[in-house]
Amino acid sequence: MTDPLLELLDYRRRVSEMYRDVRSLRDPDPRGAHQLWRELRDELFRSHPQSAIPPEKRAAFRGLAYRDYDPAFAFTAKVRSVTHESYNVDTSTGGVIRFVRFGVVELPIGTLEVLWLDEYSGGVFLPFRDATSGKTTYGGGRYLLDTAKGADLGSSGGTLVLDFNFAYHPSCVYDPKWTCPLAPLSNRLAVALDAGELT
Repeated sequence: MTDPLLELLDYRRRVSEMYRDVRSLRDPDPRGAHQLWRELRDELFRSHPQSAIPPEKRAAFRGLAYRDYDPAFAFTAKVRSVTHESYNVDTSTGGVIRFVRFGVVELPIGTLEVLWLDEYSGGVFLPFRDATSGKTTYGGGRYLLDTAKGADLGSSGGTLVLDFNFAYHPSCVYDPKWTCPLAPLSNRLAVALDAGELT
């Protein structure tokens, strides 16, 4: 039996490699990058020991549900620096995780805070809720960036690639054993982002 920590290491490495491939393909072929992302995520969920899908449900797993790629939900935005403010973000299990708000992005669809994970290994984190939350997507929100776990669509200078076609659900959607930070009030959008992963 393989050590679970080595399995987790392998899973995170595969996620990081997947996003590396997505970044290299996204500019010339965003639809192709999105298709690759979907295929690789489905394979990880179907077969990897660290999949968020419980082991007893993996044999019946037929793939995650996604919207087709829509370029209207792809943005590049400059991060406007703000005074660093540390605060607790609620989690799916009733706890909190400490984050630091370090920037804001202003998009045609609304404004979102960009967070830094103040624990663990650090990293940029961008969770959000929108008008689809609790309807066609998870009520606690979805994630767009989580660089501590390899989910990184790219950046240049002071800008971030924010392509909501790559929005995904946290692991706790599939198995409540996972602890997932929920999108804070500051990252709730009034519009429906009909892009990315669906419930």
